Order: sequence, then C-alpha cells, then structure tokens
Amino acid sequence: MLRFAAKRAVTAALKHPRKPLPTVRSYATDGRDADSVSLQMINYALNLARSQKSGESYAQALLVLEQGLSNLRRVDSAHEDGVGMVLLAMSTILAERGEFGDAIEKLQEVVDLERSSLVVKVAAWEGLVGLHLETGQDVTSSVPADECLQLLKNTPKDESSTFKALHLRANAVKGLADLVTGDLTSGNSYFGDNTSFESQETRCCTGNVALSHGEFLHASGKLSAAEEFYQKALKASETKDFSDATVLAAGNMVSEKVSLGASCALGQLLTHLGNFQEAEEILTKALTKAETHFGSCHPNVGVVLTCIAMMFGHKARLERSSSLLIQEGLYRRALDLLKAPSLDTEVTDMHVDKRDIVALARGGYAQTLSVQQYRKEEGERMRKWAESIWRNCRLSLAEALEISEPSKVTVIDARINRVI
Repeated sequence: MLRFAAKRAVTAALKHPRKPLPTVRSYATDGRDADSVSLQMINYALNLARSQKSGESYAQALLVLEQGLSNLRRVDSAHEDGVGMVLLAMSTILAERGEFGDAIEKLQEVVDLERSSLVVKVAAWEGLVGLHLETGQDVTSSVPADECLQLLKNTPKDESSTFKALHLRANAVKGLADLVTGDLTSGNSYFGDNTSFESQETRCCTGNVALSHGEFLHASGKLSAAEEFYQKALKASETKDFSDATVLAAGNMVSEKVSLGASCALGQLLTHLGNFQEAEEILTKALTKAETHFGSCHPNVGVVLTCIAMMFGHKARLERSSSLLIQEGLYRRALDLLKAPSLDTEVTDMHVDKRDIVALARGGYAQTLSVQQYRKEEGERMRKWAESIWRNCRLSLAEALEISEPSKVTVIDARINRVI
C-alpha cells in the first residue's frame, strides 16, 4: 500500500511540486534538468515527512525518494549529482528519525559516487563527520574530515566563491571534530584568526562554518567575538537560497539544525555574560524552533530544555535566588525526552544516546536535589551516575555545570548534541 502511495507521490512531486525550486548548478556540473527534478522530489519528500512528523509520514517520504532514486539511476551516469542529492535527503530524514547507522550508509554511498561534483561530496563528508560525532564515534569522525581536506588539496584551485566556500567548510568541520575531543590548539589552523576569516567573501560564510568558528571562540573564552559569529550563523542558516549550490547539506548539518544550534549557543553565551533576560528569550525561541521542526516529543527538544534549565541554575546562583521547582521540572522533562536510562541501570560500558547531554541534565538535576534537606541522598546518587558516563576531555562535569572563568564554560552544540 505504501509503495503504491509512494509512486503516486513521486508523480505528484514531478508534476505539481509544492514549492517549485530553481535549478541548482552544482560546482563542476552542467546543471542539467536531472538536478532540478531531484530538488523538486526532495522538496516534496521533506514536506511530506515533516507534515505529520510520524513514523508513517517519514516512511512514505523515504519511499518517494527510493522510487525517485531508482528512476534516476536508470538515466545516464552523468546525472550523478541528482542521485547524490537524493541520497543526502534520505540521510537527513533517517537522521531525524534517529536511524544514524542507515543515515551514515547513505552518505557513504554519495562519497563512493564516481562522477558527482565537489559540492555534493563535501556535503556528504560534512554530514558524515556530524553524524559520527553525534553517535560518539569521535576517532572515526576524523576519517571523513581528513578525506575531504585531502580531496580539496588535490583539486586544482580557482578563485570562485564556491571553491573558497568548500575549503572553509572542509576546514571548519575538521576543526569541529578536534573541538569535540577537547583540542583547542588546532583551532587557529582550521578556523584562522578573525581577520583572515572576515577577508573571505560574505557568501562563503555558511551557517556551519560560522557556528563552528563561534564555538571555538566561545570555548576559548573570547565571548564577544563568538557572539558575532553566532549571529552570522543565524543569518546564514535562515537564508535558504537554493540557487546557491554551496548550501547543500545533510544529516545534522542542514540549515534547520544549524539555526537551532546557533540559537542555543547564543543563549548559552548570553547566560555566561549574565544577560539572563535576553538568554531566556533566545532559548525560548530555540525551543519553539525545535518543537515546530522536530515535534514536541523529539530528543532535540530535550537538548534545548537542558540549556534552559542550566540557564536558570546559573541565574539562581549568581542572583542568590531560587528556581528549584522550575529547574527540576525542566530537567525531568529533558531526561524523559532524551530517554535517559534509569539510575538502576548498570553504567559499565553502557551505550547512552546523547551521552553528554544526559550527563549534564542528570548532573544539573542532582544539584537541585542536593540543596534540599530530604533529597540529598537521591541527589548524590544521581551525581555519581552522571559523573560515571561523563566523557568530555576539556571539562569535568562539575566545571561544566558551573561558570568559573570564560575559558571554562560549557558549550552545548545542538547540531551534533555534544558538549564542546
């Protein structure tokens, strides 16, 4: 039944796309009609998947893309960019459903295409790094990052803005992989200083590049400079100019995740600066974004709630006020959405999805309990559990939950759901 519906959907997408898009002229391709057809089909499928945000709507969208992919592969292989773009979209849908293994496989198929353009391949490598980081495969994440840099190094250079943008993206995603492992020293190698970055053309500054650069500055204690890049990331991610091929992205690197990540990062930065009213406004908007795009019960909503709860905790400590009930409610809801294991679960070698965020949420929850006379024992048990799964190389869990100095602040990346 679903396959019949999918075939009808493909026909509808090609004849009457919900939102017609201009042809994308991918770098090093001739912008043939196959790319335009692929974009129309992708647009239709993504709208279909997100219309209900249900297992059935996502399944139908994947069937639409599978049917379209089959049709495209029967065409001459010169149209591999069309195939690649469909695979990027499939990876995005699978990632939103939490099926990261399958999402990674789709991106690897893109990388293995023999005749696809640099634009498509860089989007796939960028997505691979992001998904490996989100699933805790930090060592593995360096492989696609290095492959991407090597390919661009071996490609004859030109002065086009597209080529410059691809180099910025390749360096930024490599820098992000290093940031997650706690390596701030390599940041200048991959992000450069602000002056060299600003010298690039404006259109080269994609949302992912600006966000990763901002996080590097944020984690380095350069808060004012970081705020500028978060604003750039927001602006870039909310401008969906599909006539520019450099916006192609997949997995957790798509514009919606960049926008969410930049909002959360900016809200955290304002918290670290003590601007709590503005921080609350930004984080509330981020929460609305997450609920609107992913659905109110999606784990990404739990990530934003964790940021909000931590903001209230920092505010209470600095202002010597109390918001224990608010914090406890936020942490409890966040842990529920993140599907955190029970405290009775053995933590040895246990796999925990979004491990960094679960540890922060449970550690923050423990703090709210530890100051309550009759719940200290429960809080201590919760704290020990959180510390046992904490894996961040730069900060201890206690440091991550406190603001001691600018270079010792927590930066939650809501794209990849990791702590920088």
